[in-house]
Amino acid sequence: MPMTRKQFLSTTAVTAAPAVQVTSALVTSAQAKRPKNVLFLLSDQHAPRAISLLNHPYARTPHLDALARDAVCFSSAYCTNPVCTPSRASLLTGLYTHNHRTWNNQTPWPFEIKTMAHHFSRAGYISGLIGKMHFVDAQTHGFDYRIDFNDWFQYLGPKAKLYADELSRANSGSGLPQIDDLWRDFGDPWLEARTKDDRKSFVHVGRASKIPERDHMENFVARETIRFLKRFGRQHPFFLISSYLKPHDPFMPGERFARMYPRESVQLPDTWGKVALQRVPKEIRSRIQNDGPTPELRDPEQARQRVAMYYGNIAHLDDCIGQVVNALKAEGLADDTIIVYSSDHGEMCGEHGLWGKFVFYDPSVGVPLFVKVPGMTKPGTACGAHVSQTSIMPTLLELCGISTPAGLDGPSLVPFLREPGRTSQAPVFAEFALQSRNAKYMIRRGDWKYCHYTNDIPELYNLKEDPSEMNNLAGESKLSDKEAEMKQRLFAWQPTLAQA
Repeated sequence: MPMTRKQFLSTTAVTAAPAVQVTSALVTSAQAKRPKNVLFLLSDQHAPRAISLLNHPYARTPHLDALARDAVCFSSAYCTNPVCTPSRASLLTGLYTHNHRTWNNQTPWPFEIKTMAHHFSRAGYISGLIGKMHFVDAQTHGFDYRIDFNDWFQYLGPKAKLYADELSRANSGSGLPQIDDLWRDFGDPWLEARTKDDRKSFVHVGRASKIPERDHMENFVARETIRFLKRFGRQHPFFLISSYLKPHDPFMPGERFARMYPRESVQLPDTWGKVALQRVPKEIRSRIQNDGPTPELRDPEQARQRVAMYYGNIAHLDDCIGQVVNALKAEGLADDTIIVYSSDHGEMCGEHGLWGKFVFYDPSVGVPLFVKVPGMTKPGTACGAHVSQTSIMPTLLELCGISTPAGLDGPSLVPFLREPGRTSQAPVFAEFALQSRNAKYMIRRGDWKYCHYTNDIPELYNLKEDPSEMNNLAGESKLSDKEAEMKQRLFAWQPTLAQA
């Protein structure tokens, strides 16, 4: 009986040779020394344009700017699913959600689907994960070395209460609990033990954190990443993910970063209050009209406070990333290390009157993506091709000369790293809320984006003419052929849609 796709994917990591000979296509005479290490800097909920190098009016990111100037910057990169756990599963497996089957933030990653860590470890690398990954359960998914939220809570000791107060509730997306099952039997141990504040619901608008700066998750991850580099960097080739919570809520940066952004220094986005509500799906309309987690955001002044603290979080994140990159240089490892920066999804931050992620507008489903390959990438170059984060795994495996399993959903980006100006008409896709009655799907191809909602109206946008995605063209007779074409391409990619 022929092997199925899923069976093949589940066995490849176990049976693949530890490494393959690097072909002449990968190493030229000008590249006598191949980078042997990978440092993947990963944030949470960083909107794709929230970088000061991109002339953003509020973002202050000098360290990310410096990295971007030294890398190829993908200006149209997309996550596969605008929520944490499914998106991160795609990052580490090279598969879209319907193939890796990590449906939502409560779904444990399937054991049989192997990750980048398995492949790098089998090739002789020490694979490390420091910080957030939202595995949901206790599987390590191939990592040899792992430090996560629970280690941070142990480091905090009694100060963990400060973080419990800032969250105000159980929230595994923010690491408390890190593993959902730990609190299922007997409930939330912090219930009635938190100090309540004046928030109207369960997510605070945002303020300066009461946690000392050195004790924030980001500072902890930066220190432990530097410790890893010093301990292992000169001894072993490494594949290391240094993963941060910020700028994800709570929007409570360290005091000095909060001071950078007084409320009066920011304005609400141009799209605030301007959406034609009758032309968008009802779930979008409902979220614009009523933000349940933070009802204060109906007040424009409170909304400006939230915007300000989001960018304070980004500034705090940037400072910690700078510490790590500087340490990599100080250890003499920079010339032998591929550096990737990305985020698991974006953040609407008031665009369209929306907050958080969960939608297919670019601020939510788009991500920053920088890739630096010593000896290959030309510093400060931009690539405008539409790319998916499913391509990160095959790209890194190819760059390091490691056999890439068949059946991955994303092509390698190495051709774009060598030639950033090349064009591509290949579409990218995203999914959300699979296995539910509200499942929805997205395709981006060329200037066009089409979104299919299982029980709602579709969306069609021309992002060249309407980059803010304010004019839903679905249903317009003059564009019926374009809408039909995009829908057909989407349904061909995901055949189960025809039965939805």
